Amino acid sequence: MNNVNGNIPRHLGIILDGNRRFAKRLMIKPWMGHEWGAKKVKELLEWCNETCIEEVTFYAFSVENFNRPKDEFDYLMALFEKEFNELMSRENLNEINKKGLRVNFIGRLWMFPANVQGVMNKLMDLTKENNKHIVNFAMAYGGRAEIIDATKKIAKQIKEGNLDVGDLNEEVFKKNLYLESEPDLIIRTSESRLSGFLLWQSSYAEIIFLPDLLWPEFKKEDFLACINEYSLRKRKFGK
Repeated sequence: MNNVNGNIPRHLGIILDGNRRFAKRLMIKPWMGHEWGAKKVKELLEWCNETCIEEVTFYAFSVENFNRPKDEFDYLMALFEKEFNELMSRENLNEINKKGLRVNFIGRLWMFPANVQGVMNKLMDLTKENNKHIVNFAMAYGGRAEIIDATKKIAKQIKEGNLDVGDLNEEVFKKNLYLESEPDLIIRTSESRLSGFLLWQSSYAEIIFLPDLLWPEFKKEDFLACINEYSLRKRKFGK
């Protein structure tokens, strides 16, 4: 298991940060750093497969990211479409299905251009029967937005008579979120804050901040060090 000792997280959350600063170091246009970031995502999925992590959630694009300059926004949309289409190539899709990998996209997906929405929906449909491993991409995502959207769904159910107010509890609320699964470990590069990532689900997650490391610089040894640190922590869940 690649020098991992003890328990490993079942569900790993990753906040991808530092792509633009990495590009600036290379003296290229800041948004071009996202290509390095996309390559690192593929590497991390391989590391997770090797260490038997069952589920990974990437914070890839926030609601606030829609305010990026037009050149950068257009570049990112083209990159998303290219990368997700590449996953659906015959060779890659066969490998995905062989590994039993289901791909999900969570967030306000309707905010994306139609072509990006289309490729995301197609990828989810092609992998929906897989259940051995799960990768979630948080896209047009915000933790507060998720809670607001869940509240709206619940209010509609109550208004239509499908849910009694007295039956509303944490389990009911959780089922109306974008994502029910809760991460055991969250890793963030480049900064030391969650930035709204999985606000409800991260209540008891272990968190490791790597403020001095940009996402494209994240190496396998960094990954293994985080997993080993997680394995040494005693999780008390409020007890």
